[in-house]
Amino acid sequence: MKGNQYGRQEEVYTCEDCSGCPYAKQCKKTDKNRTIRLNEELTSFHKEVIENLESIHGALLRMNRSIQAEGTFGIMKNDRWYKRIVRKGIKSVKLEIFLVAIGQNLYKYQNKKKRISKAA
Repeated sequence: MKGNQYGRQEEVYTCEDCSGCPYAKQCKKTDKNRTIRLNEELTSFHKEVIENLESIHGALLRMNRSIQAEGTFGIMKNDRWYKRIVRKGIKSVKLEIFLVAIGQNLYKYQNKKKRISKAA
């Protein structure tokens, strides 16, 4: 057992002799014997993550996120022809991003107002 910088315990397994192994070239990348490190706590976290991602609820969340994340940025990039930041300096970059975001919000507000007036 060996501890790492995060306080987790990991088990280290080393092969005694890899010299006669026919799979040594595929199994290891150095001239030393093969070493494997196992961390049970990290392995259980990985299993939980995979189970969550492969569940129906996880698939729906991933699908919803992919739709939502690209929506506004896709509109800004393709429909508004905003491809890159042209200013230099952190204050100027923030100002440019804020102006683009304000323009996007005003566009959405105008469209919503237009839909409400058409419905009435």
